[in-house]
Amino acid sequence: MEREKEILKLVNVLRQTSRMALQSEWTGGGPSAASYCVDQYNRVLARLREIDADLGAVFEPLPPGSSATVAAMACRQLSAYYQDEARSPRWPGDFGVSFDPETFRDFWQKSAKEFEDLGEFIRESIHEWTKHHKPKE
Repeated sequence: MEREKEILKLVNVLRQTSRMALQSEWTGGGPSAASYCVDQYNRVLARLREIDADLGAVFEPLPPGSSATVAAMACRQLSAYYQDEARSPRWPGDFGVSFDPETFRDFWQKSAKEFEDLGEFIRESIHEWTKHHKPKE
């Protein structure tokens, strides 16, 4: 596999691992989920070190027992290091995401009223929702 394609694939794994680690942390995924994310980060880092020898001076493997939050931060930092190289031709923007301004403008012109209505509904309903979800004393 050529270097650029492999880096793109590995950076995508880092981004996904970061999202999984944060979701696990928020939902109480436990130590096994954190351990998996730490191991995944360390495996990707090892492969990137094989491809790019200069990487070792900047990034270190995470120690076993690191939290999911630490794993997510490490994944994001490592993927940011390759941000310029890991731009997919399909998604040329930062972190693989971009949009066409003309398409967005057309979407907004057709749908802005619906978003305004949704926002108004949320503002009107939030007080009622909070009454139902407050802990009983």
